[in-house]
Order: sequence, then structure tokens, then C-alpha cells
Amino acid sequence: MIGQKEELRTTPLEELEARIARAKRKLASRVLILGHHYQRDEIIRFADYTGDSFKLARDAAAEKEKPYIVFCGVHFMAESADILTSDEQAVILPDLGAGCSMADMADIDQVLDCWEEIAGRNGKRTIPVCYMNSSAAIKAFCGDHGGIVCTSSNAHSVFRWAFERGERILFVPDEHLGRNTAHTLGIGDEELVVWDPAKPLGGCEEAALDRARVLLWKGFCSVHMHFLPEHVDRMRERFPGIRVIVHPECTAKVVAKADAMGSTEQILRAVRESAPGTCWAVGTEFHLVGRLAAELAPRGVEVMTLSPFACQCATMYRIHPRSLCYVLESLVEGCVVNRIVVPAEIARSARVALDRMLEHKG
Repeated sequence: MIGQKEELRTTPLEELEARIARAKRKLASRVLILGHHYQRDEIIRFADYTGDSFKLARDAAAEKEKPYIVFCGVHFMAESADILTSDEQAVILPDLGAGCSMADMADIDQVLDCWEEIAGRNGKRTIPVCYMNSSAAIKAFCGDHGGIVCTSSNAHSVFRWAFERGERILFVPDEHLGRNTAHTLGIGDEELVVWDPAKPLGGCEEAALDRARVLLWKGFCSVHMHFLPEHVDRMRERFPGIRVIVHPECTAKVVAKADAMGSTEQILRAVRESAPGTCWAVGTEFHLVGRLAAELAPRGVEVMTLSPFACQCATMYRIHPRSLCYVLESLVEGCVVNRIVVPAEIARSARVALDRMLEHKG
């Protein structure tokens, strides 16, 4: 298989696409290809389902008869799919190097250290909530400690769920999704603190930590941090009447200047449902924005990226047609490569937190 992989490095794109299509036809109903919205167009065209991490988690869980699930996303997504599917199903990540820089900003040892400091502090019960963009080990921690997983689609309802069960939330690992979600519940910055795992007591003052209702992990998405408040101002100056919609992984300052925020699925729905003549600036990954612009241009809806600089998810971009071709052709030959397997003990606990998440629609 190594020789075949080396050969694919110099195979022209047109030939790769033909080989992917041929392998997919041979595998027929035995394979399911999932494509995250941030994937390049050359991958999305072969996906059976597209969506954000929440939708694709549901899709993976629903497809109980497919022996092979090829997840064109990043590592934590494939882990979640493995947890939600049966032992008889193989979840495959086309490129094992497709990780997530945000997920890497929190490891389980850091979370356990934090938990020792804050779990019952000041007599308050803390509920751990982890973003989908986290390792299986951190999801398992949440499952074992009465917590839950969320995505950007259902973070609001998950926070409400957590506050029905405790007085304080530990939210890992995206500071900005946590802050923006807290704001939608009327929780002000005076009741939020940022936990920096590199500092003693998370770099928090004792009094601030005691009064906090939400502890935000110091983490972020490198794509959505590219969007700045001045980008919103410039768009409004250049295109009077433009509507601005951004992902909740953007900073609160950007969200405050936007007309709306939402997950990728929510962004797609809002823009698609707008009237002809509407002009949108969208603050999220540019592959999604480009496809949406092409789809809606015939209807007279103009869509452009909020930032003047192309913002792509570099780790998602590691999924190339050559890696998709490699794993599909390997399956045709009876060989499963790049399989993602979560250890059973971790999977059991993570499944608890993921099942709680799946009960909450975005």
C-alpha cells in the first residue's frame, strides 16, 4: 500500500477524481462518506452527507448498516463517529494528520488539574461542558462527571441543561463560543472568567473565580480569530445595507457588530432563506462561503467573505483527493487503513456525554 500511496502523490487531480468515483461505485452500499462543510470542493463532491460536526455526528449514528464510514473531517470528529457507531463498523480518517489546533489547546491532564481546583469551590456544583472540538478523553471526563458535549448548533440549549443541574459551568476548550453562548443567556462578563491552564489557579483571582458562573478555557479557533471588528465596519461602509452573519467562535466584539451569529448549519439556513437582492458578509471558513455564493448567485443573493483575506482550516485542508482515493482503493482491495479506534473504556464514558448532546437540537 505504501507504493500506491507514493504513486498517488504525482497523480493528476482529474485522474484522482475518476479513481475515487470508480472505487466508490465498487464499494456501493458498504461505504458512507461524510464531508464537513470546511472541506475543499474536490472532497465535498463525493460526500454522501455534508454538514457541521453536530449534523455529521447524527448522520454517523443513524447509519447502522454501513461497514465503512469515511469521515472527511478532523480527528476529533472521527473519534466521535467511532464512539457513536457499532464495533462492527470501521471509521476511517483519510489523513491521520488532520487534527484540530483548538482541540489541542486542552489535554485531559490539564482538565483534571482544573477540576481539582474548581469542582466544588465555594459550595457550588460545577457541570463540565466540552465542545465537540475536544479529545475523546475529555468527552469521557464530561460523561463521568455529570457533563455533556455541545456543538455550536446546540450550545445555547446545552448551557441551559447544565444550569438546571448546577450553579457553574466549566466550558472547554473554546473561550469565544463559551462567552458568546453565555451572553445569549444574559450572563455578563463580570460572571465569566478565563482559565489559563499554563498559570497557577488558571490565572484567576480568587474572588472572580468564586463569583463566576462560567469558567472559559483559554482556547480559540485559528480560522475565526482572523475576523476582526474593523472587517464588519469596512463591509458596512462599502456595501450599505449588507447583512453580517458570523460563527460563534468569533470574538464577542465581532459578534456584537454582526447582525446574527450561528453555526455553519444555521448560517446556511439563514442565508438560503433570504430574499433576492440581499447581500451577505459571512464570517466563517471560506470554502463554505464560496460554495454558498455560487449556489445563491442565480437567485440574486450576493454572498462574500467577511475578511479580505481567505480564511481556511489548514488541518481540514489536509484531506486531499489523493488521501480519499488511497483509503477507498484500499477498501476495494479488502484493506482498512487509517482506522480510528477509541479505547473501550474511554468510549463508554464519552458515549454518555455524546448521547446527552444528541438529545439537544440546534
